[in-house]
Amino acid sequence: MDLSETRALDDSAGSAAPDAASDSADVYSAPSSSATSDDATLMLRYARGDLLAFEILYARHKGALYRYLQRMCRRPDIVNDLFQEVWTKLIASRERYEARAQFTTFLFHIAHNCALDHFRRSERHRVNRTDDVIDLQDYLPGADAERPEVQASEAQLQAAFEHALDGLPDEQRNVFVLREEAGMSLEEIGKATGVTMETAKSRLRYALVKLRAALKQFEPRQAVE
Repeated sequence: MDLSETRALDDSAGSAAPDAASDSADVYSAPSSSATSDDATLMLRYARGDLLAFEILYARHKGALYRYLQRMCRRPDIVNDLFQEVWTKLIASRERYEARAQFTTFLFHIAHNCALDHFRRSERHRVNRTDDVIDLQDYLPGADAERPEVQASEAQLQAAFEHALDGLPDEQRNVFVLREEAGMSLEEIGKATGVTMETAKSRLRYALVKLRAALKQFEPRQAVE
């Protein structure tokens, strides 16, 4: 590993975590086709030894990657270790990258495998959850923060969502987080996790159904006529 690469990774714990909060407005936006194409070009340049290309890719994707790992693992020390591991493995496998694979698919496939390996090694398979919770307004059935009958506090909603997300089967939670954090399409998620697009779609649908059911208590009551 080159000195520049090592320095970038050594600084990740202090730089990626703030980005996870500051970039929250971009969580739901998938990368544009031009950005995706640019990523592929940068990765190919890096595979040929262009270290600046790596620095650009790292700066561009470290926030989404860190947030993904936060959602999968609660403990900051584990998140930081996995974050380092993902980038280290990407560096080691850079020559295997092919332009037909989007960079985000390549990156999150590595991240997915690293997270699975961690879970397999861990005796406490499901306790490592994140305290950083996305805004679930779009997933709450009929929820509208502007309506006066909404009584649940934000803290209660977040706690309930954390509990519901924690209770999802791993494959469903993983698809949901990849969709929300990385803005990946179902096809990309399928490639990253090694399943078909239809399987990824089915897992996401089941995840949303279960989350809605778990949070139904927060749906505002309809006025009685």
